[in-house]
Amino acid sequence: MFYHAYDNYIMHAFPHDELLPLSCSFIDNFGSYALTLVDSLDMLAVLGNRTEFARAVGLLKKHLSFDKDVQVSVFETNIRVLGGLLSSHLLARDPKLKLMDDYDGFLLKKALELGERLLPAFDTPTGIPYGTINLRSGVAVGETTITSSACAGTLMLEFGMLSRLSGRGEFERVAKRSLLALWSRRSSMGLIGAHLDIMTGQWTHKDSGVGTSIDSFYEYLIKSYILYGEDEFLFLFQQAYHSAKALLAKSPWYVDVNMESAQLVWPIYNSLQSFWPAIEVIAGNLKDASETHSAFYGVWRRYGYTPEGYNLADGRVQQGQRSYPLRPELIESTMYLYQATRDPHYVQVGRDILSSLEQTRVPCGHAAIEDVETHLLQDKMDSFFLSETLKYLYLLFTPRHWALNGSFVFSTEGHPLPLQQLPGDRPGGATAGEADAGEVGEKSVLAPA
Repeated sequence: MFYHAYDNYIMHAFPHDELLPLSCSFIDNFGSYALTLVDSLDMLAVLGNRTEFARAVGLLKKHLSFDKDVQVSVFETNIRVLGGLLSSHLLARDPKLKLMDDYDGFLLKKALELGERLLPAFDTPTGIPYGTINLRSGVAVGETTITSSACAGTLMLEFGMLSRLSGRGEFERVAKRSLLALWSRRSSMGLIGAHLDIMTGQWTHKDSGVGTSIDSFYEYLIKSYILYGEDEFLFLFQQAYHSAKALLAKSPWYVDVNMESAQLVWPIYNSLQSFWPAIEVIAGNLKDASETHSAFYGVWRRYGYTPEGYNLADGRVQQGQRSYPLRPELIESTMYLYQATRDPHYVQVGRDILSSLEQTRVPCGHAAIEDVETHLLQDKMDSFFLSETLKYLYLLFTPRHWALNGSFVFSTEGHPLPLQQLPGDRPGGATAGEADAGEVGEKSVLAPA
């Protein structure tokens, strides 16, 4: 499945961003920076394809340029492109993998250039970055000052890693400043909203949940602790996690509430919530992880896919949220649960998901589902289908894999960041929740640090 999608991208879309699988064409919807190849490069390493990995790096040397007059999403560029470059660089220089005999650090050089082009977005009174920036000219005059909590809180893994690999601390500093600025604006109940103004710090959308516009904020708190070993991140995660469990959980589901009053706003399961059981596994809460995963999987079984929104009160697909864009989150949680429990049920879940995904195959790739009830296809194949969806599915069936033979953390885009390649000693040493040899640690990290 990976090679069918990848080969068609190279044939019909490269060096553009993404493949249009029904029309066998392409689209530049992010920044025209060979998005799918950069995002899926480390999957070639995971698959052990040294020849194609080296060829792909050569293609990027010829075609990858960030000197372009284009507006890009800071969030998407960070997780998909910067994260992809950093992960592939770390894997390329790993002497055990022997991916390239003559690797010259090109991927890190491009990551550093990209990081520099993103830095002006952080020049705000709050330290929270603009949501959009021009790669060549910086922040446009009149650019909106409204951004999401996910954008503000999903920076530490990539920007922190860039600082530690380049020796330039400004990237980690701006990422941490943004995270703490977001955290300082939490409500008295310990909840954060979905959107805020980066100039004033005022909330413009006070709905709070674990899904859309907020999800990876929680993810990066615990994963930053694991990656860097700094107790401050664990302290923040403990507080955020306990508030979420107390106020957002309607077991086994999660809902959106007003961040200040905790009154119910939306009884909706949105597909981005599907990562939450993976976070529960990392936190050591396997019971709740299993129960919530079971509820989410029940929606998948009903439709063959998870819609973008499922109304819990009505028990049906939410109007206007009928699509399934080949998202990875339910598969991600399935992989974590299987690695933690070795329960064969989760392998069967993977087989069921695989069977559904096989129905998305078209001659030029894999197409998103426009409507989960009719299974009408859509001319769209996001880069995360290669970087996350198929990677997590592959690793579910191959839990001990040669390429992931040490301790690592997956970014929110599925990019493995190996702990053992961090320069110098990690301040906190080895931590609970690290993944060893591709496995998830079961020790809880919820006890006081």
